[in-house]
Amino acid sequence: MTEAIYQKQIIDLARARSGAGRLEAPQGVATVDNPLCGDRVTMELSLDGETVSALAHKVRGCLLCEAAASMIGRHAIGTTPRALRDVAGVMDAMVKRSCQPPADWPEAEVFTPVREAKSRHRCVLLPFEALLAALDEAGR
Repeated sequence: MTEAIYQKQIIDLARARSGAGRLEAPQGVATVDNPLCGDRVTMELSLDGETVSALAHKVRGCLLCEAAASMIGRHAIGTTPRALRDVAGVMDAMVKRSCQPPADWPEAEVFTPVREAKSRHRCVLLPFEALLAALDEAGR
């Protein structure tokens, strides 16, 4: 099962580190921890009208956590908070049940093997939790 989860696409996504870094003056910042494994994700974002104009993240975590944050970094800019909340809900359903990945996020498909490893669900979902909390802090 480990080989199915930690496939080359996950490694490549994590190594891409899309969106990794910090923002100078974010409107929303949130840090979420997983005390069971030690993963920690900080998401920062800014909005311009109705869309995310900037996003950055800092991840101290496993490959799955890094890959999920990188995927968010690839897609969040130019996206509405509502659409991001919808994607977070779809990812939760996809990882925990047999739902399809978000249509506009093709990389999400690589996380489907995680369904079989319940202990790894939160690794994928932690960056989305941080994203939602940052949106909450920004009032969106």
